Amino acid sequence: MNSSDPIQQKTWVKQIMHNSVVSVNSSVTAADAARMMEDTGVGAIVVLENNMPVGIITDRDFAIKITAHSYPIDTPVRRIMSSPLISIDPNSDLWVASDLMSTRNVRKLPVIDDDKVIGIITSSDLVKHIADH
Repeated sequence: MNSSDPIQQKTWVKQIMHNSVVSVNSSVTAADAARMMEDTGVGAIVVLENNMPVGIITDRDFAIKITAHSYPIDTPVRRIMSSPLISIDPNSDLWVASDLMSTRNVRKLPVIDDDKVIGIITSSDLVKHIADH
């Protein structure tokens, strides 16, 4: 590859992240969170406690944890969220994001700046960026 190859050019997480992130308090029920995911068309919701991001709940969490453990649908999301939250800085490059997703076996990374969720980046975003460039 030569140095003009766009895949070798640094691209920052903040350049391709989604700025719109759905978040809920950890006491919200799984049913309400699922409705929010359906209404907003997202595959993940960041879970907050005292306005601080503490976890994430994904469509996979619903499929596995609610079904496999037979949790009632009114279970608070704090019981089924993935925690601790694996996140990334907006000024990280996409190779760091890709490596983090691979080593931690996650497909969605909330983007955190100054203890606030400012976006989210997914494995699909990475693949699309590479395919487009």
